Amino acid sequence: MAWSAPSAQLGRLATSTTVPTDTGRETTTVSTPPTHQDQPLWRPDPARAAASRLVAFQAWAAEHHGAPAAPLAPVETDDEAAARYAALHAWSTEDLSRFWQAVTEWFDVRFGEQPTAVLADPAMPGAGWFPGARLNYAEHALRHAEDPANAGKAAILHLDETTESPVEISWSELRRQVGSLAAALRARGVGPGDRVGAYLPNIPQAAVALLATAAVGAIWTSCAPDFGARSVLDRLQQIEPTVLFAIDGYHYGGKDHDRTEVVAELRRELPTLHTVVHVPLLGGPAPEGALHWDDLTADDTEPVFEQVPFDHPLWVLYSSGTTGLPKAIVQSQGGILVEHLKQAALHLDLGPEDRFLWYTSTGWMMWNFLVAGLLVGSTIVTYDGSPGHPDTGALWSVAARTRATVLGTSAAYVIASRKAELHPGRDLDLSAVRCIGTTGSPLPPDGFQWIYDEVKHDVWLASVSGGTDVCSCFVGGVPTLPVHLGEIQAPCLGAAVESWDVHGAPHTDTVGELVVTKPLPSMPTGFWNDPEGARYRDSYFEMYPGTWRHGDWITVTGRGTVVIHGRSDSTLNRQGVRMGSSDIYEVVERLPEIAESLVIGLEEDNGGYWMPLFVVLTPGAALDDDLVSRIRTSLRTELSPRHVPDEVIAVQGLPHTLTGKRIEVPVKRLLSGTPLAQAVNPGSVDNLDHLRYFEQLGRDRRA
Repeated sequence: MAWSAPSAQLGRLATSTTVPTDTGRETTTVSTPPTHQDQPLWRPDPARAAASRLVAFQAWAAEHHGAPAAPLAPVETDDEAAARYAALHAWSTEDLSRFWQAVTEWFDVRFGEQPTAVLADPAMPGAGWFPGARLNYAEHALRHAEDPANAGKAAILHLDETTESPVEISWSELRRQVGSLAAALRARGVGPGDRVGAYLPNIPQAAVALLATAAVGAIWTSCAPDFGARSVLDRLQQIEPTVLFAIDGYHYGGKDHDRTEVVAELRRELPTLHTVVHVPLLGGPAPEGALHWDDLTADDTEPVFEQVPFDHPLWVLYSSGTTGLPKAIVQSQGGILVEHLKQAALHLDLGPEDRFLWYTSTGWMMWNFLVAGLLVGSTIVTYDGSPGHPDTGALWSVAARTRATVLGTSAAYVIASRKAELHPGRDLDLSAVRCIGTTGSPLPPDGFQWIYDEVKHDVWLASVSGGTDVCSCFVGGVPTLPVHLGEIQAPCLGAAVESWDVHGAPHTDTVGELVVTKPLPSMPTGFWNDPEGARYRDSYFEMYPGTWRHGDWITVTGRGTVVIHGRSDSTLNRQGVRMGSSDIYEVVERLPEIAESLVIGLEEDNGGYWMPLFVVLTPGAALDDDLVSRIRTSLRTELSPRHVPDEVIAVQGLPHTLTGKRIEVPVKRLLSGTPLAQAVNPGSVDNLDHLRYFEQLGRDRRA
């Protein structure tokens, strides 16, 4: 029951449902947020839906691989559209070998050597995909340049805070630079299995360096330049790179940020480096012993693509690593290739006519997914700068100036835009934007509504949820389905997603653990320096052996949509009623005085339960009795009377991971009296002063 056709269970009030807990296997109640309005916020234009790549794929797969028949006419009811997608999704997960074979054929995946099977071993962890196959990710990312008709078309458009009009890199120029840089790497002995690190922002050079690394069969990893030296070393020292691409500094928030000292420290602390490539973003000279970017990309060299096994590492991504060293997550060339082809083309409907902009840094998996636009021939838009400079509307302006057709951002940015009372649809030309994607944290219903009120009434809102762990989405956009308030459209093809109780029983319209019951090609091949796989198994397979448990609370609704409630490891459990923290944030941050909030549920030694709510106020606001009363009333009436906080405490700021996610579990540890050095990896946090406040509060409470 990974996904089901629609039912009539809509429009109900918040309820409590009895389900097993994960503590002692006793039963308790879970507060189930209300299912939102019956009528969709948006329906796809019937002709556009019928012309989508998803429908074209389904029609072809029906003819060649037994998929359910694609719609013969463009006009469908919502229920018919949902039932058709449910049938296609069921087909995609019932026989994974059949589905992924269809994907490789439909997208004409180029195998240097043909596989002997599709899924040789379906066990998790350790699924064996496409044994015997050899291929190269970079070859697929650059093959659009092989057509002379595309040579002069834009592969990359780039903007930063200092430029008004985008700089264009053509397909032929991208291919030339990758060929030149790949040859330079080979000349320095870089080949399959070597690690290449990058300390670069979201600039075209980063995409070129990734593709050149993949072309020679080496393993890519990147950190954003707002990471300090300790954060970078926590990551790069694990994998011991031989090459480092590094900037001299970057421009952000209207200021230049020099990084020459950080780069010097990285060079001192990474003894395996034999090559450092200087990227002069601020115009500084190359440090002694470093090579200059321009010298390595000046030749007119045809790229040579090393044919590597399907499961050969493509890159290493990192978990937030709030405790201990970040997990070094290894994903394969072939697994990422087929997963990103599916996700980009079938779920975002991206193709050669699109301009794909997702606001991200190179330290977040969404940058890797942005590069996936090249796989389907889209022009990718790279932006290096703050989304809120010179004002909160900066990212909307970038979308307008680049004529982006698919714009990706975070739920936090959408809410910030709403709080700033922006009117981007009125004030900017966003006529080219047909799809807005959001991720990073659950987008609350207010964010959905604001987009349709203030951006475009006819835009497709593709809210998605997945993770760095798979560098993709478990649930997300579907171009043939309607969009309902506060709900993600559906599980993605090939992803056997269910909501489970602690006993492993799937359920609908009830909050449960997000699990994936069958493997995905982009699941990690393992973690770096985890030869026995113990840390990998503990991370995803400890609760339900043989099944991926992601760590999110979700509800799969009767109509097949999905609601994400936040991380299950920071779940609030008060008086036996469990609640996701994001449900609290959705209500509290609707108040104009609250810029951000953090809620913690703390089990106390005396058997009590302390639930404080920490709030960051907007400029000019005060946490007076009236505001506290409105916070309590809103939570009591809109969510759950059992989840009204014991205290509301104003703080100067909240700690986040380096990719901008609220830190909850380490704060809980600090409030329990755990010293900061044991509760969190300091190099994983954006502002340690904000954490020190919670450490001191924990001491004071236990004094």
